Amino acid sequence: MTAETPPNPPNNRVRSLSIGQMTFGSFMLVLAVIVVTGAASVIAIRHIDQTFVELQRLQAVGDLAEDIDRRMNELRLAARDFVTDPGGQSAQIAEATTALSDVLKKTRLELAPEQQDMIDGVTERLSTYRTGIERISVLIARRADLITGLPPLRDKLDAAIAASSDANVTAQLFQFQNRISAGLLARNPSAAEVAAQGIRAMAIPDPKLREAANDYAEAVVAISVRERQIAEIDKEVLGTEGRLIQRVTELLREVSARRGHVLAREFARTLAEAKWQSIVLGSMGVLIGLFAAALVVRRTVRPLARIAAAIRSVAGGEPNVPIPQTDVDNEIGDIARAAEVFRTTLIDADAAREAAVRALAEQRQAEESYRKLFESSVDGIYVTTPGGELLDANPALARMMGYATPQDLIAGINDVAESVYVHKSAREEYQRLMQRDGMVREFEYQVRARDGTVLWLSDSAGAVRNEAGEIVRYEGVVRDITEEKRAEDAIAEGRRLLQQVIDTVPAVINVKDKNLRYVLMNRYMAGIFGIEPQDAIGRTTGDLMSRYGAAKTDEHDKRVLTAGRELGFYEEEYKDSAGNMRQWLVNKLPLLDAEGEIENIVTVALDIGERKRGEQEMRKARDAAELALRNLRETQNSLIEAEKLAALGRLVAGVAHEVNNPVGISLTVASALERKTANFTAEVARGELRRSSLNEYLDTSRDASSQLVANLNRAAELIQSFKQVAADRNYSDKRVFDLGDLTEQVVMSLRPGLRKHNLTLNVECQPNLSMNSYPGPYGQVLTNLFLNAVAHAFPDGRAGTVEIQVRESGKDNVEVLFSDNGIGMSMDVRRRAFDPFFTTRRDQGGTGLGLHIVYSIVTTRLGGRLDLDSEPGGGTRIQMILPRVAPVELAAE
Repeated sequence: MTAETPPNPPNNRVRSLSIGQMTFGSFMLVLAVIVVTGAASVIAIRHIDQTFVELQRLQAVGDLAEDIDRRMNELRLAARDFVTDPGGQSAQIAEATTALSDVLKKTRLELAPEQQDMIDGVTERLSTYRTGIERISVLIARRADLITGLPPLRDKLDAAIAASSDANVTAQLFQFQNRISAGLLARNPSAAEVAAQGIRAMAIPDPKLREAANDYAEAVVAISVRERQIAEIDKEVLGTEGRLIQRVTELLREVSARRGHVLAREFARTLAEAKWQSIVLGSMGVLIGLFAAALVVRRTVRPLARIAAAIRSVAGGEPNVPIPQTDVDNEIGDIARAAEVFRTTLIDADAAREAAVRALAEQRQAEESYRKLFESSVDGIYVTTPGGELLDANPALARMMGYATPQDLIAGINDVAESVYVHKSAREEYQRLMQRDGMVREFEYQVRARDGTVLWLSDSAGAVRNEAGEIVRYEGVVRDITEEKRAEDAIAEGRRLLQQVIDTVPAVINVKDKNLRYVLMNRYMAGIFGIEPQDAIGRTTGDLMSRYGAAKTDEHDKRVLTAGRELGFYEEEYKDSAGNMRQWLVNKLPLLDAEGEIENIVTVALDIGERKRGEQEMRKARDAAELALRNLRETQNSLIEAEKLAALGRLVAGVAHEVNNPVGISLTVASALERKTANFTAEVARGELRRSSLNEYLDTSRDASSQLVANLNRAAELIQSFKQVAADRNYSDKRVFDLGDLTEQVVMSLRPGLRKHNLTLNVECQPNLSMNSYPGPYGQVLTNLFLNAVAHAFPDGRAGTVEIQVRESGKDNVEVLFSDNGIGMSMDVRRRAFDPFFTTRRDQGGTGLGLHIVYSIVTTRLGGRLDLDSEPGGGTRIQMILPRVAPVELAAE
């Protein structure tokens, strides 16, 4: 221990400027230079600011000129739209004109007096422009009136053409009409006018047709003249005035540009003056700063350097070296006095050596703990030299490499690069990284164990350098990742197999991440984009399609990300790399991670181009088939009506024959009675009347009256039945009727033909069967069935029986059975019996519509169903189930 040297007392200290005072004085000198420089800069900046304000004003004028151009273009576009489509454009023209006028007023306020005349010229041109638009509006209104009156004139011409018998004239007029229509639709008034002049030049003998053609042609010519006048005004007024306005704005921009060049030169001169001013003032500031720095160094840095040298001597083992500047009364003196205290304190450092020894013992204990951790670690720990010598290793590394102990591992490996690394390049890369970065992290490479097994290791190590900075050893930790690598290889192999599988699928398959970048794509889709599948990974659809000038929206992918569910199949189209438009049937669905969040989007698309083309061909074929079907139905309806009339004719003939019998008998009885009455009158006139003659005349009159009454009643019944049937067939509305009575009336009209064909007709009707249906169609059904049976079931005058049974079938239906004991039908005939135009008697005048009409009436008008049962030689049985109330919707059909 040495004696302490007390610091100098306050009375013996030398007064000196403090560090703060010296720093403050230096700062004030620099601040004065800054103030002077700032004042000069403010003057220059004010000049620059005035120039800049003027430039801004010129820029505003240029912007206003651009705004005038833009507003003028809007006005010209609105005027052009008004000329081509005046329907909803007048408001746009008014808005554009008002906006342009406002801009002109604003611009005039911004301009110098010599430039305001230009704006006044623009205003005059705008007035002329408005006048041209008003003239066009009048012409458009006149053209609209002419166009409105054109359809009646054309209708008049069409009517005159239809009434004309001259085929050549009508054909030429139709051609000219088509040319006029095409010209008007294409907005080509010249072509329409030429066609109208062609109509005028035609030789038309018919005066009405001549007048209609001239009226129509004159209307078309008038429309063409208005179109031409509109085009001329559009060209001469709107186009010319617009260009003149544009020229004025160009002149305005040129004047502003010239003024801008002058201001720019002034601006550049001002900047040059400010630059030299800044250089001079800056140089002065540097000199003053250097002076202040020299003062600070002399008064502070040098004393501090002497104090630091003394402190280093004391720290180097020379505690008796005095500390200078302890007598100075400022911050430096404070530092010196503190260092003196440190010197005296250092003398007591020996007392701390024992504490250092104890700390060393504790350090050795920590090293022992490290050794235990080194020995028990499950990861391999090593120490090697850059030359490849293994200096140390833990048991885990020895076991990993196939050795019993670390000593065996160290003894068995002379050079890790030769004995351990499978690829020497990995060792070279390891050393390069160590040399560059001083460490490696998760560096993966392959090693060969003692038994020859190849392992994958993950190495994290650091380099230890000597005082010269040279690497003397590597210390690191390795981890066996062989199983992880095998798993990665298995995943890669699975991915390769998946790629091969999807490459064989003739459809688009791809997977995108949440950023809509491809992570998987099959070769079929890559062919669409003209790229290899691996080259598409990490790129978006827009990146791929922009290569050949196409684009496709990602809206559906964004919908999947938003909804989090499958979209379902939808159709879309886009161009492939060859420029062909392709149609696809697409489905997109999300792939979720373990937390249920969307990780990827899978897209599957099928090429439906061929199907689309097939659908188009099918639509064309369907349209043609529908047209043919309409024609067929019209023909069929005509034949059905003809068949109905023929059936009604046969019914009338039968009824006339039946009525003829009672009427003939009545006529005979009346003639006989007339002769008897004449004889009786002659006897009375001669006075030869006898009682026997009177009784005979009375008996004859009584018998004749009875026969007349009976036969006339019979004729009245037949006529009444026929009238009811005829009325029902012509009556298309529903009504309530008794089915039994209606059936008897229809049968009564059919009985006249029974004796001619040697047939018996039996009718059995359940009484009180009320229906709300269509009696006419029902009678048509019975008539057609009877006539069909007469024509087909009993050929060659064969005798037979026809039976009609009518009875209730449940609460809401009735059953009508029509049967005969004729020759029946084969299976083929029975299968086609209700087909239209199918008949087995076409050579005898059959149309094949009788049973088809029956089927149509029963299933549509009456709302029922029908069943046919027949066997060859076993007769025919037709069962009809009819609702008591006919459906309204079916009746409407």
